[in-house]
Amino acid sequence: MNKTKYKDIVLKNKPKEDVMKNAFVSFLIGGMMGMIGQGLIEVYKELLNIPTKEAGVYMILTLIFFGCLFTCFGWFDTAVKKARCGLLIPITGFAHAVMSATLEYRKEGFITGIGSNMFKLAGSVIVYGVISAYTFGLIRILIGG
Repeated sequence: MNKTKYKDIVLKNKPKEDVMKNAFVSFLIGGMMGMIGQGLIEVYKELLNIPTKEAGVYMILTLIFFGCLFTCFGWFDTAVKKARCGLLIPITGFAHAVMSATLEYRKEGFITGIGSNMFKLAGSVIVYGVISAYTFGLIRILIGG
């Protein structure tokens, strides 16, 4: 079988994706994640009587904790199938990337398994996040902001 015939068969049998539906669901779930985050900030401000900036840190820690916990139980992948990028884009997606690599390589030990593979997927996110933050910060300084 030649390559073009194979590609035609693959394209014919490939499931069609509803891009508009996926975008709408991601927008909705991402917005709900934002509302949950803001709700956590308000709860922490009231319960712990701390400033907004510190409550924001506690909110991030809470979302990371639950992202890792749901990954450990195997619930995160199931939720992402329904919620699409609404769960992957926020900090919960980053927590899932780190935790899933950690769980995958835990049998190889702390150094060669967990330590060397923990940031396998998340490492690129960190690198490009730092580079883009530096670039946008430099642009902001040059513009005078």
